[in-house]
Amino acid sequence: MGPSPRDLQLTPAGDGWKQREGVASDLEEVRLLDEYEDGNSGKVEEGSEIGMKRVQLRVTGMTCAACSNSVEGALRSLNGVLRASVALLQNKADVVFDPNFVKEEDIANAIEDAGFDSEIICEPNTSQKKSHGTLTGQFTIGGMTCAACVNSVEGILRNLPGVKRAVVALATSLGEVEYDPTVISKDDIVNAIEDAGFEGSLVQSSEQDKIILGVTGIYNELEAQLLEGILCNLKGVRQFRFDRTLSELEVIFDPELTGSRFLVDVIESGSTGKFKLHVKNPYTRMTSRDIEESSNLFRLFTASLLLSIPIIVMQVVCPHIPLLYSLLRWQCGPFRVGDWLKWALVTVIQFVIGKRFYIAAGRALRNGSTNMDVLVALGTSAAYFYSVCALLYGAGKTSDAIKKLVELSPATALLLLQDKGGKIIGEREIDALLIQPGDVLKVLPGTKVPVDGVVTWGSSYVNESMVTGESAPVMKEVNSSIIGGTMNLHGSLHIQATKVGSDTVLSQIICLVETAQMSKAPIQKFADFVASIFVPIVVAMSLLTFLVWYIAGAVGAYPATWLPENSSNLVFSLMFSISVMVIACPCALGLATPTAVMVATGIGANNGVLIKGGDALERAQQVKYVVFDKTGTLTQGKATVTTAKVFTGMERGEFLMLVASAEASSEHPLAKAIVEYARHFHFFDEPSSNKNAFNHSKESEFSAWLLDVLDFSALPGRGVQCFVNGKQVLVGNRKLLTENGVTVPKHAEEFVVELEESAKTGILVAYDSALIGVLGVADPLKREAVVVIEGLKKMGVEPVMVTGDNWRTAQAVAREVGIKDVRAEVMPAGKAEVIRSFQKDGSVVAMVGDGINDSPALAAADVGMAIGAGTDIAIEAADYVLMRSSLEDVLTAIDLSRKTFARIRLNYMFAMAYNVISIPVAAGVFFPWLRIGLPPWVAGACMAFSSVSVVCSSLLLRRYKKPRLTTILEITVE
Repeated sequence: MGPSPRDLQLTPAGDGWKQREGVASDLEEVRLLDEYEDGNSGKVEEGSEIGMKRVQLRVTGMTCAACSNSVEGALRSLNGVLRASVALLQNKADVVFDPNFVKEEDIANAIEDAGFDSEIICEPNTSQKKSHGTLTGQFTIGGMTCAACVNSVEGILRNLPGVKRAVVALATSLGEVEYDPTVISKDDIVNAIEDAGFEGSLVQSSEQDKIILGVTGIYNELEAQLLEGILCNLKGVRQFRFDRTLSELEVIFDPELTGSRFLVDVIESGSTGKFKLHVKNPYTRMTSRDIEESSNLFRLFTASLLLSIPIIVMQVVCPHIPLLYSLLRWQCGPFRVGDWLKWALVTVIQFVIGKRFYIAAGRALRNGSTNMDVLVALGTSAAYFYSVCALLYGAGKTSDAIKKLVELSPATALLLLQDKGGKIIGEREIDALLIQPGDVLKVLPGTKVPVDGVVTWGSSYVNESMVTGESAPVMKEVNSSIIGGTMNLHGSLHIQATKVGSDTVLSQIICLVETAQMSKAPIQKFADFVASIFVPIVVAMSLLTFLVWYIAGAVGAYPATWLPENSSNLVFSLMFSISVMVIACPCALGLATPTAVMVATGIGANNGVLIKGGDALERAQQVKYVVFDKTGTLTQGKATVTTAKVFTGMERGEFLMLVASAEASSEHPLAKAIVEYARHFHFFDEPSSNKNAFNHSKESEFSAWLLDVLDFSALPGRGVQCFVNGKQVLVGNRKLLTENGVTVPKHAEEFVVELEESAKTGILVAYDSALIGVLGVADPLKREAVVVIEGLKKMGVEPVMVTGDNWRTAQAVAREVGIKDVRAEVMPAGKAEVIRSFQKDGSVVAMVGDGINDSPALAAADVGMAIGAGTDIAIEAADYVLMRSSLEDVLTAIDLSRKTFARIRLNYMFAMAYNVISIPVAAGVFFPWLRIGLPPWVAGACMAFSSVSVVCSSLLLRRYKKPRLTTILEITVE
């Protein structure tokens, strides 16, 4: 018999844990919930008014919009409250107030006076960091069947002392809890889940220094003591625990003193090779539990089917076989043989195989909530006991996306062993989870890259489609970055690991997909509200149905011929009542949104579009405007100098040297293009096609030809300025020169205008307060830009371009790409203002960008889409990440959102129609005219069909195909 879920959790010292003396036990760090909670609040303007304070409160007990309106009214009536908003779905209140007039306690009391429970949450901040000392744990929660279960678990977790936040997802059976380890432990959280009537266990936590190892070779107590002795003497090990039943070793260690691979090596060598260890992936462990639960459910289904077949045979087939039929009708005691057999078989199905429904229903009722299990238990029990009394009287696979992503990472890797001089002296196969930053690994042709890194030797084509969605193989050479989980096609490569574990691109994708699948789309609040009141209403309707039919029969409102043979008014009324209870189903409503969102986020990840949550998915289907940044988004971001014109007697080489010296300290793409052009002019070297080619090594190699620069400064939106040989150098736009009193001659202005009208950027150069030359820089459009813009127009979306470039260049690029609405010479902060100007009439606005200067606009937009090749800051601020850096994925993101919510609306329509139609039929509303009624067993089958049909409807999204440009543009390909 396996251990209980609690045996699998990391616990404080004691209870089976060995803790090294003098070592602190508070070892965990922070991880998961920032993206979901803080990411959602990122769109809300911070309460930054002078002297004001902002506080967030957890409000429990709200069930509908009327409740949230009541809380908002109570808060706004307080003297000193500037703003108050209440989010029903998140059960939160956000209040900006003057601390001179009102205190946090007064705000909490006002909520409680309104009839709701409140709890002050730590004050949010713009850095999106959790308070020091809080941890995040991810738990599996078994036994949830509908939205009511989710609400029940979330409510219980959020009410635990020390718990800051809790999010529960029905589709993945996962919960994420942020908590204070000084107040509550993981064991307490698991116990609370189990006390609520569900199965709970820890999947992983935010600990960065814990490892779970599978151990073979330990068969008795002496060998276990040997393992303990090795760990006790190992420097850096703080706590450990060995589970003999599962053969699992959990170790907490100080990463500054020891590493995971060193730990494994010491244990194996210390046991003289007797112990063999392998790292256990938490996602793989979770998947195996899912498979085990699915297998158990299938066994129960098979058993119930096998027991049901004889009942059907006895009822349908045996009456046509005289010998068998006479045997079944043979009297045995008070009942016939057939009745005894049916009763025995049905009892096993009802109370042995169906035991899980009674257990779950009992747990729900014990916690003061109702769910589908309560309905199933009530309905089937009523049908069962009615049948017994009559006898006496007569005589729901969706988390495939995460599973597939986990499987991309190889299990092992080839580690190259090096001597002190860096020479390779051998290789060794190690577990991929033991790779450390700086390790040099060998990747053979036809194998997967184990972690993110940089190529140090060799060249090969790599298939990145499984991560980015880009089908064309990508050439990788020395100094090329490479993504873990991708497939090496041809040549052998040596790579140096740069990011391992949770820092890899693949792990971040998994985290994003998982977080998105756990988040709730705003449309789901309708289903949550219906689920919260559904069961009591159905029970009341069932009781009402019974009373109406029973009273009608008692007063003779219908003829006795309506009653079945050998039946009574009581039994006739009870049949309708039971059918109502059995056929009603809140599950279809509860599953309509999360299953579709779960499938959509997985499909998006497979197509290179990472979606950060259900709310972002819902907003994208309503997008009216898509605002594009120019450089690096519509254009390739690979600027090249096309023209260099000198207006004085200065030599061309001297002019380029002066400009390059001024621009060498700038990080702007145009500056790098100018320096690369000047270097090529001086050294006749081929410019690199790699936009990062101007790296530190080249800078040091060719820096000797650059002039000494003093007082360098970069001026955003203008250019750069510095001093060379004691004279001021200005490189930038007209505004920079005008501000510094430099006059632009007419012939130079005409040349710049000519450049700008040909979609090039004119860069003016002044030396010693006089214009000496102009450079023309071009950034080619992405090849798909024109057709994507046209495709957006066909989809009813208006494209807009915003750029810091000058008006003439911006308009030239816009004409070339087909955009009519252009905003030019816009500073980074001004881009966010442009977004807000479109939002004033309630329009939903999407922003597509790639740079740090785009992050304010991405955050301000209703839907932020970051190009995958962009900066980390831009990606963090966005709601969508386009991994392929292709503009076609903008169309995919919007199209996928529209198709997903069309499917969700279809699911809701079916779920509502099912209950609206089936409940009256089951209640016998049409019986007086059509003589149509539903026996309880038919009602039960219809109830199951409703849930299955909604899930199957959502799963049809897996057949989603990216929109073809030829289809959108209505192009006929001959």
